[in-house]
Amino acid sequence: MAAMREAFAAAAIDLLEGDERVAIVLADISETLLRRAIRHDPLRAVNVGIAEQTMVGVAAGFAMEGFHPIAHSLSPFMAERPYEQLKLDFGYQGLGGTFVGSGGSYDYAGEGATHHSPADASLMLAIPRMQVLVPGHGREVDQLLRAVVANGEPTYVRTSLATNDEPHDVAPGRLEVIRRGDGPTVVAFGPMLMRALEATAHLDATVVYATSLEPFDGPTLRELAGDAPDIVVVEPWYEGTAAAVITAVFADVAVRLRSIGVPRRFIHRYGTWQDLDASLGMDAKGIRARL
Repeated sequence: MAAMREAFAAAAIDLLEGDERVAIVLADISETLLRRAIRHDPLRAVNVGIAEQTMVGVAAGFAMEGFHPIAHSLSPFMAERPYEQLKLDFGYQGLGGTFVGSGGSYDYAGEGATHHSPADASLMLAIPRMQVLVPGHGREVDQLLRAVVANGEPTYVRTSLATNDEPHDVAPGRLEVIRRGDGPTVVAFGPMLMRALEATAHLDATVVYATSLEPFDGPTLRELAGDAPDIVVVEPWYEGTAAAVITAVFADVAVRLRSIGVPRRFIHRYGTWQDLDASLGMDAKGIRARL
């Protein structure tokens, strides 16, 4: 299994070295992984220190000068701490930039609630034009980053320690059918695919894989679900985050929708992300029980 954070760093460095319009802005996180970029061009690869709002502001400055900025930190410090700057500097001003968060939703749970970010995707969805991508494998991080870095849109790429066993050919807005059945349609986002497949092995279900929350391939989902859509969403962030996206696909028909994700409550436990998955019902066993 390919580590997503390392895959992001490798792709970002390659993009920086190959395109003089690409810039990278850090707030100390992953500085060692991206040190080669800083050495290559310290004017386009900048570490502002532990100052996430400044990081986004500097990235906006790059964007205003015609660059394609990539900003990166852990998810709570990429999506939540500088949220006002993301909303105003990029959203309101109509700028393009790529924001890569690592560690969602609670990969670094040993550090406590400051390092939890199950709300990151829903926050990003609230910014008009913001794209939200959720790869499930390191190779998919590479594909998605290259697809969006110069697209002129603000884009959040959500990476995690949890990965699927195998990569898929992914693109923003694409749904891939993994398994067909006559029962419910299960939409598995990013790193939830393998456990969703295991949890639904006893069901005659269609399972589709999504690495893109916005944009979302509504026409494909609608075709698969038929006239009486029965949808189960397995999502790696707060449960219900994808509900607005899914229900919009079926705005003119009645849809049965079940969301399985991180329960909407504060997490007070410590441990590994696997420990928290088990306690929150986010592993394959828990997902099956919740079904």
